[in-house]
Amino acid sequence: MRFKDVFSIIGPSMIGPSSSHTAGAARLGRTARQAMGGLPQEADIILYGSFADTYRGHGTDLAIVAGLLDYDTDDERIRDALDLAAAAGLLVRFKEGRKPDVHPNTATITMRLGDTNVSVTGRSIGGGNVEIVGIDRFDVKFTANYPTLLIYHEDRYGMVSEVTEILKNAHVNISYMEVDREARNGEALTVIESDQRIREEVIERIRELTNVRRVSVIDLASKGGTP
Repeated sequence: MRFKDVFSIIGPSMIGPSSSHTAGAARLGRTARQAMGGLPQEADIILYGSFADTYRGHGTDLAIVAGLLDYDTDDERIRDALDLAAAAGLLVRFKEGRKPDVHPNTATITMRLGDTNVSVTGRSIGGGNVEIVGIDRFDVKFTANYPTLLIYHEDRYGMVSEVTEILKNAHVNISYMEVDREARNGEALTVIESDQRIREEVIERIRELTNVRRVSVIDLASKGGTP
């Protein structure tokens, strides 16, 4: 676990009683929305462990949905997130999951927007910090503390070097990178965390690479709150 700064340790400005159950939950929701690429039309949210036991009392359900609406941790609208989601056309379903050996504050958020489906599994690890441990069928791990690219692509020779060459030429410093793939020459997901925000034209050059299916950008430092 890496901490970005002192505020990552003492926790963020927040609405709600618990940095783990509300602030972290809101950041999980925002990460999921940005992985989706916009406000989903439907979201099935499975809560595990302590999340499942206490989510109504601690407002975890409100916080995750607020994140899906792109509200930050200190947004007063978190309290009314369920009503605001319904007004925005977002259908939300909650389920309490049981799974052994899972972190106590874990949620899997499966979303649909048009023909696109995205599933994000993450856990709130304290102080408002999160770890994302799964995107769709890929096992990855990142913190969402940094601007992050999710690059869906076919696993082929030279793909990773082409992506990193684009970032090098744009003077983007890669702080962390991970690749998971279904099989050799199958579908793959590359996760890249960077030290600085990546310009849209740079992201577009990555999208234009051969065999790149989709690129999502996660940047929780960006201004949220626009359903």
